[in-house]
Amino acid sequence: MSRLTDLLAQVDRLDAGLAADLSAEVKVLTGRRAFGLNFERHQPETVELPGRPVRRGDRVRCREQSKDGDAADERQWHVLRVADGTAELLEVGVTAEPERRTHPVADLIVVAGFREPVFPGLVSTGRIERGGDRPFHTVINAENVHALQALLYTHEGAVDAIYIDPPYNTGNQSWTYNDRYVVADDAYRHSKWLAFMERRLTLARRLLKPTGVIIVAIGDDEHHRLRMLLDQVFGAENFIADLTWQGSGSSVARHHAGGQDYMLVYGYAAELVPRFEDPKPLAPEMLRVVEEALAGGANPAQAQERLREFIRAHRREIAPGLAGFNSVDEQGRVFDTADITNRLHRPNLRYDVVDPATGRVFAPPANGWTLGRELMAAYIEEGLISFAGSMPRKKKLLTDYLHEMPLPTFFRARAGASQHLADILGDKRFPFPKDHEVLMRWLRMVAPADGVILDFFGGSGSTAEAVMRLNEQDGGTRQCILVTNNEVSAEDARRLRQAGHRPGDPAWEARGVYEYVARPRLSTVVTGARPDGSAYSAGLHQNLEFLTLTYQAPRAVAHHRSFGEIAPLLWLRAGARGRCIAEPNDTFDVAEAYGVLFAVDAVAGFVAALTPDVRIGYVVTDDERAFQLVCAELPEHVAPVRLYESYLATFAMGVEA
Repeated sequence: MSRLTDLLAQVDRLDAGLAADLSAEVKVLTGRRAFGLNFERHQPETVELPGRPVRRGDRVRCREQSKDGDAADERQWHVLRVADGTAELLEVGVTAEPERRTHPVADLIVVAGFREPVFPGLVSTGRIERGGDRPFHTVINAENVHALQALLYTHEGAVDAIYIDPPYNTGNQSWTYNDRYVVADDAYRHSKWLAFMERRLTLARRLLKPTGVIIVAIGDDEHHRLRMLLDQVFGAENFIADLTWQGSGSSVARHHAGGQDYMLVYGYAAELVPRFEDPKPLAPEMLRVVEEALAGGANPAQAQERLREFIRAHRREIAPGLAGFNSVDEQGRVFDTADITNRLHRPNLRYDVVDPATGRVFAPPANGWTLGRELMAAYIEEGLISFAGSMPRKKKLLTDYLHEMPLPTFFRARAGASQHLADILGDKRFPFPKDHEVLMRWLRMVAPADGVILDFFGGSGSTAEAVMRLNEQDGGTRQCILVTNNEVSAEDARRLRQAGHRPGDPAWEARGVYEYVARPRLSTVVTGARPDGSAYSAGLHQNLEFLTLTYQAPRAVAHHRSFGEIAPLLWLRAGARGRCIAEPNDTFDVAEAYGVLFAVDAVAGFVAALTPDVRIGYVVTDDERAFQLVCAELPEHVAPVRLYESYLATFAMGVEA
């Protein structure tokens, strides 16, 4: 329908009466709704390509901006010719007397439609190495559509878990579409959002392993539509859970307290996804404290005191509720207790209970016990009933608690996440960040300890912090790939424009979410030093690489003139471990996880240099026969990839989603 809107606008320029008649008929058609999820999949979505050189044949937009944050000139132009810093332009989409103009190249920005081919590269903008030989987490500054396309080259079918927190489409100035904010009274508000999400989810699905899981956070405004969209993209049979996160109340709710968010969970193939269990941080260590105390000759009471000392020392790190497991019984079991008095009137469960050690008789509570006679007797025989208080209580063993399944609803106040981020950065820079501890809990359940976790709506970087802190807790080697753009908030955009700045200016870019929030946050978490140089913590033993997406000319790639920009993609595809081979040479180079053969006649030395840890061998050649001869020489543990044929074939067709 949005395509019809564009065509009607063109007709209106030629014949306003005809345009009005056609608009009336279209309105009748749009009023007819079939059952199910209906939206306009062909909503045109264009993406700006910052930093992409302007070339003849490109489609561009002029960069003049108005004070209110919208583009002053929304028209698009074909580039007819580029010379001496000036471009000759022809207006796009106008059939009768399109405007021609010349314009400074520096004031043009290339735009691309969603399905148009792009050839992405990556440039490293910083690296932090504190994790030894562990793999690197990567933070990519990019438009997420193009980042997902790039990841199809490096990680198709290789991601264990995806967590995203997309725009909630509440109608405020929270997200843009075609470089404009989508507001509450936009007639295509929901269609734009659904089309926006469908394209990204379709690409994301291709990245998941068969056992992979996606978690999508969402609010009330689009929850019901998103559930149907995920049914369509992933299949209703792959729905796993609709989690409800109660994060305190809302100040604008009328009929109830409000304040809840949701997390919709789907599997690539739900029947292959392992059962979720809710492991508790530091619980194994608690059990180990008791075990070592008893092995060293301590009695249960002494072991219990050592356990309580451990809990006091680690209270902030221990999962909520875990501190209650601070008792040790005669069998050396760590336990908490649960009430076994009934909340409902159950006269059939009214009977006396006798403590076998003392003979003390406990009369039943008014409503009876929660346990029948036989089960109570069995628990007493197993030592699972505690008689220490005024009434018997059931022992909950920590060993059993470790393997319980999670409830689909939970409460955790959101204010703590905002304060946590402010503590890291030294000031408040980002509204409503996601709670990294909540993400730690769920990512621990859905991804293995050596898994790859992707967030392509990375925002402030909560997911990357969660993954890194999980690794610190359990010694895992999980990798996070975080994608966030450098979008400036609506308020900052207005302020910067009033000061004479525009997108691309250093002052503008310095206030973007990547440069101003995500990058300094994650740098601080790993190094322990805040942006102002003050100390925050001791840091983490993790490796972190910052990358920015670039746009390459396919001819330059094919002629081996863009290896430096392609190099980080090769490193990512090989597992993002160790050194990145950043420069070509006349023979070959072998790093920790992969090697690149630049000249096929150097194959003997290349093969000799390959270690058992090398996973991929990239071969630079445009000769298929030469490539096959090299493949025959490679050891079995090295997967051959031909450059640049594999890269160009991946991106040449654009996106069909």
